[in-house]
Amino acid sequence: MNDTAVGAGRRRGLLGTGLLATLAAVVATTLAAALAQAMGVDFEIPDGGEAIPLPGFAVVTGFFSVVGIVIAAALRRWSARPAERFVWTAVSLTVVSLVPPLLSGANTAAVTALVALHLVPAAVIIPALARSLRAAGRR
Repeated sequence: MNDTAVGAGRRRGLLGTGLLATLAAVVATTLAAALAQAMGVDFEIPDGGEAIPLPGFAVVTGFFSVVGIVIAAALRRWSARPAERFVWTAVSLTVVSLVPPLLSGANTAAVTALVALHLVPAAVIIPALARSLRAAGRR
């Protein structure tokens, strides 16, 4: 197999894994948000006055999951240790993403749910992409 075919296989592997993980993260996050709403959590942010709609969780999760795939692909191309760099980068960005809910002024239940809803997709996406990057490095 030539280098071009190997490179294409790695891209498909990372992309395929990333898209499947994105789908899983979107479903898990949306279900968790629906469960939180069913338990009485309102996702109303005091300054905005509007509640975060359930589809909003899916859209934001999908968008930032795709951003994670792009970061993973860039690190695979330009880093000597892409899996390790990806984990550090993704965990750091996840921690930064926890700041807005903590500063939102929402009630304790909403803040707790929002923090959890940041951690749910991270728990799905980060390990999946890290595994894919490690597997690509062994080929």
